[in-house]
Amino acid sequence: MGSSAAASAPGRRKVALYLALLTLQYGAQPLISKRFVRQGVIVTSLVLAIEIAKVICAVILLVAEGSLKKQFNDWSIIKSLTASGLPAAIYALQNSLLQISYKNLDSLTFSILNQTKLLFTAFFTYLILGQKQSPKQIFALTLLIVAAVLLSIGESSSKGSGGGNSDYVLLYGIIPVTVASVLSGLASSLCQWASQVKKHTSYMMTIEMSFIGSMCLLASTSRSPDGEAMRKHGFFHEWTLLTVVPVLMNAVGGILVGLVTTYAGGVRKGFVIVSALLVTALLQFIFDGKPPSLYCLIALPLVMTSIFIYQKYPYVDRKKKD
Repeated sequence: MGSSAAASAPGRRKVALYLALLTLQYGAQPLISKRFVRQGVIVTSLVLAIEIAKVICAVILLVAEGSLKKQFNDWSIIKSLTASGLPAAIYALQNSLLQISYKNLDSLTFSILNQTKLLFTAFFTYLILGQKQSPKQIFALTLLIVAAVLLSIGESSSKGSGGGNSDYVLLYGIIPVTVASVLSGLASSLCQWASQVKKHTSYMMTIEMSFIGSMCLLASTSRSPDGEAMRKHGFFHEWTLLTVVPVLMNAVGGILVGLVTTYAGGVRKGFVIVSALLVTALLQFIFDGKPPSLYCLIALPLVMTSIFIYQKYPYVDRKKKD
């Protein structure tokens, strides 16, 4: 019920546009970042700039739709923390766990385990919002996981696996990424709950979560290597004018994530993420001349089939239908 109501609110075409734009943004972001962000750019300064750009974009959009004054008049710190505080804290913890795991797992294992967030999103969406999946939608999710695994293998086929002590890999690699996947599903479902049940607009959630995330980052700079680097070299160390391009793209992507979560749901965001891997492969072929792998070619029809099945066969409450 929640998803159908959400889907009808802005119109199917607008939802399809949000999904398409987010897919393109996710797909193009790695290539744009690789070309326009120098190796010496301080990561924290880049992330802070993205969060600030998100806030500016969200405020501009609120002004454009004429609801800025109303939103801030209705705003309260308790309402803000209830809607955005917990997801922001969860996403911060999730990102930290992913960084730990990424350093201690080979790319293939990391990518495959990271895709389980699709299933956890579906689980928490059901638990928190009561949004059930039909048997055919569950089959579509399974197809999507298979496609994601194939794409991960394709991306990692040229890289060697990392060795290391098995207990260390389990403790600092497998467990962190698994917990991060659970947290990702929980945070996505909480954002959907805040927007659909608490009627918290996606733009206000973007502003609040960006602000909370920025405060956490600024607090971390007092002791982090990035904080030391910023004090020594300056905030914009190794930046160029072109560095602004991926910053703005990432900010727009953050706005689109909020809109997709609100109107299409966290599960459909998972379809976008996997589809974006195919877009990245296509763009690499166009601009770098790197042909897509066999795994990518096999995954493409699986993704298309899973999206078609998921959209075509939603869950229908038999009692209501009768």
